[in-house]
Amino acid sequence: MPQFSDTLFNLIRSRHSIRRYRPDALPRETIQRLLEAATWAPSAHNRQPWRLAVITAPAVKGRLASALGDRLRADRRRDGDPLAAVESDVKRSRERITGAPVVIVACLSLRDMDRYPDERRATAEKTMAIQSVAMALQNLLLMAHALGLGACWMCAPLFAPDTVRAALALPDDWEPQGLITIGIPADEGKARGREPVASRTVFLDE
Repeated sequence: MPQFSDTLFNLIRSRHSIRRYRPDALPRETIQRLLEAATWAPSAHNRQPWRLAVITAPAVKGRLASALGDRLRADRRRDGDPLAAVESDVKRSRERITGAPVVIVACLSLRDMDRYPDERRATAEKTMAIQSVAMALQNLLLMAHALGLGACWMCAPLFAPDTVRAALALPDDWEPQGLITIGIPADEGKARGREPVASRTVFLDE
């Protein structure tokens, strides 16, 4: 048991974002393994509100990247940001999406969740669904790392859910939450440290 826990802890601690990938396609069995890992995450009421759109076709990745890039450009220009900085960000975002062999767009659906007449409980129910999707994505990220793959969590869809839904022709009840790029690492990426546990924790012993 201790050896297993050490292995898991080291896996968790060594995982970090990888943003550049080799062009090699991933076998369908590997992708399926990642999706299976995601589905074993805990979820509110065990309703499993995650919905995952798996993209491997270059044309679809390009369509998504263009749509998100247009939205990013419009938002940044509305903020009054310099054109050069805006275009640099749009280019970087596009390269990250189109340069990944696999892109998984994570959505939530409230279709199977409980419904309440008051805003307080309805908001809590949606938050539980969001947390459930996030836990599924953590499973997926850890599984990718365990398989020797690189992955990166991107939150861009949160800023443009309607844009993502339209670009991918997703069902109306799928609410885009984020996307994960996955592939064989082209470099080691950059590991980042963490703040001490004590700086983010309180023990209530009495």
